[in-house]
Amino acid sequence: MTHPNTLPDAARHARGALLRKALPPFAALVLAAAGLCAAPPALALTVANVDVPEQQSVAGQSLVLNGAGLRQRFVFHVYVAALYRLQPTQDADTILTSPEPQMLRLTLLRDINSKALTDALNDGLKANCTETELRDMADTIAHFEAFMKTGGEGASGDLVDVVFNQGTVSVSFKGKALGEVKDPRFATALLKVWLGAHPAQESLKKALLGQDSKNN
Repeated sequence: MTHPNTLPDAARHARGALLRKALPPFAALVLAAAGLCAAPPALALTVANVDVPEQQSVAGQSLVLNGAGLRQRFVFHVYVAALYRLQPTQDADTILTSPEPQMLRLTLLRDINSKALTDALNDGLKANCTETELRDMADTIAHFEAFMKTGGEGASGDLVDVVFNQGTVSVSFKGKALGEVKDPRFATALLKVWLGAHPAQESLKKALLGQDSKNN
């Protein structure tokens, strides 16, 4: 018997047309919308000699790689960032406002202490938030800064995992939990550091969105 995937192109097209005709109009519309909105999961990548897995587990759920890229500052390689989600998407707004589990993993490529990393994140917050937004989140930001600075020194190869889930942001550094804050406004603001209108690096934003992820 001939397998459907081995049919000649004309036969496959005719078979697809028959299937579409057999679907109720609403079901056909749903399938068409899914095809337009869903992005295929990114395959495992190697970025700046860092192996980026296809999947990670967060809160008992399997997340797939949305995209990954290199953060550079001047001529220095700072870290490789990888974003994981339940369903991949290339729409930044969907990621910024999602209550579902998401994880951003940073693999350090140079020695850096947690204070320097926190300062860089604060710069990103200021670039993407209004003064009013920052003032309204002042207590949350202060709590975030306080536990981030307890991380100490980091070296090339160390991991920073930032987990977003139901408005809560949890951070671990070198496998040690540093703390968490529960504030949906802050969760969105922190993601904007990489995916906002003024990201830390435009090319990294595109990579995390799966628009330009590639082995390099």
